[in-house]
Amino acid sequence: MPTNQYDVIVVGGGGSGLAAAVAAAEKGAQVLLLEKTPELGGTTGIAVGSFTANRTVYQKRDGIEDNADDHEEDAAQFGPPEIQAQNNSELRRFFLEHANDTLNWLTGMGLAFHGPSPEPPNRVPRMHNVVPNAKAYIATLHSRLLRFGGRVHCDCPVEELVQEDGRVVGVVAVLAGAPTTFRAKRGVILAAGDYANSPEMIGRHKGQEFTSIEGINVHSTGDGHRLAEQAGAALLNMAVTYGPELRFIPPPRKPFTQLLPASGPLARMMGMMLPLVPRAIINIMVKRLLVTWQHPENALFDDGAVLLNQRGERFCNETASPSREIGIAEQQDKFAYILLDQRLVEHYSKWPHFISTAPEIAYAYVKDYLRLRSDVTVQAGSLDDLAKLRNLPRETLQTTVDQFNRYASGDQPDPFGRTGDNQPLSGNQWVLLGPVKAYFTTTEGGAAIDQQLRVLDNDNNPIEGLYAVGQNGLGGQVLWGHGLHIAWALTSGRLVGQQLMAHRS
Repeated sequence: MPTNQYDVIVVGGGGSGLAAAVAAAEKGAQVLLLEKTPELGGTTGIAVGSFTANRTVYQKRDGIEDNADDHEEDAAQFGPPEIQAQNNSELRRFFLEHANDTLNWLTGMGLAFHGPSPEPPNRVPRMHNVVPNAKAYIATLHSRLLRFGGRVHCDCPVEELVQEDGRVVGVVAVLAGAPTTFRAKRGVILAAGDYANSPEMIGRHKGQEFTSIEGINVHSTGDGHRLAEQAGAALLNMAVTYGPELRFIPPPRKPFTQLLPASGPLARMMGMMLPLVPRAIINIMVKRLLVTWQHPENALFDDGAVLLNQRGERFCNETASPSREIGIAEQQDKFAYILLDQRLVEHYSKWPHFISTAPEIAYAYVKDYLRLRSDVTVQAGSLDDLAKLRNLPRETLQTTVDQFNRYASGDQPDPFGRTGDNQPLSGNQWVLLGPVKAYFTTTEGGAAIDQQLRVLDNDNNPIEGLYAVGQNGLGGQVLWGHGLHIAWALTSGRLVGQQLMAHRS
């Protein structure tokens, strides 16, 4: 095959791109994978690693009967009905029918999973967590791609698609600083992630007021969506986003589970030993991930917590979202702190009142944040001492609390329009949680596709030679709930790679 010509070119080196590249390479394709960042992983690589599926061997081991129809029905219960009304139910049902085959494909590579774990409103446990975390997907798939002769270029952003006679036949990428054309005989697969960190796309599709809010993954700038749009693709559900929501800033060092091996003999041994590990130890590991990745519950503010900026001032109605998140993004350094008084500290120290949760897995209380996230949690016996711990102006903080207390006591209205509070902030135990920032976790918009993962134009016709997977090819699906995005990324990647090579000439 001539230099720079391949059977398949994959744009993006996250979970969906690697799955597509591996599946095609396993079928004998000459594969080139292009990743714009210095290393592979994408958003999949920074996730916990949940994979939600039905009819799995793990379910059968636990005596759980399940099917894709029930799973599709349950998936429609996540999130607001007005969002689910926009879902492509036929495509999501197709995906859920094939997710178990992907799980088997992954376990056949040596990956191990813990679960299934329950997550209501799923009627049965369906969530499987890869051991030790999502980096295992990346390490395993990368190793397998190289084993089957696939080629990878990192630091190689794709600038445009090459089209001839209405067909996508390649890409132009920047390799070692020089524009380089790579040609694809069978197809180009877009697998470049979402647009959660693209102010231009967020502003154009969701609203300009959201453009100062960041995405969890700073590299999620909508590159695949831009390429699809330039090729004439129809884009669906571009205003649907998961978030904005509050999340604690990342820890200054990698959590313990991120330091565990993601591949090799030790990782496989961990997978085999996991069923023998006491549940209490599993809960400790899960809780550490919980306080690293999850967001503070909205109930904190309903129960009386307030948000403070770096000047020790309130700046919004904490119970109103998304104006709350927009307000945080407008503050210095785009972050804020959550203030809890003695009543709230005691309230959020036991079930059923928790700071954060992954449903039915673990619950994190004030004591857990003090122990596991001391970088975002400080405690003091007075407001003065608390202010010193975060270098907040002492007098301003006291004035802010006094003003809130006059409102909570019914002496004056809240200047930010908050209502319903009747408990002044007081006591000799104070906690400050944060910094918290407003983030888009992911976006649900993507190119229209069919069940062959072909990208469709505005007339619902395939754009020859162009395919999309993962967040680039959501096809109108709404995948809210833990583990659906990774399951779709890996399933869509597997399916397109296999289908592209199903009829070799």
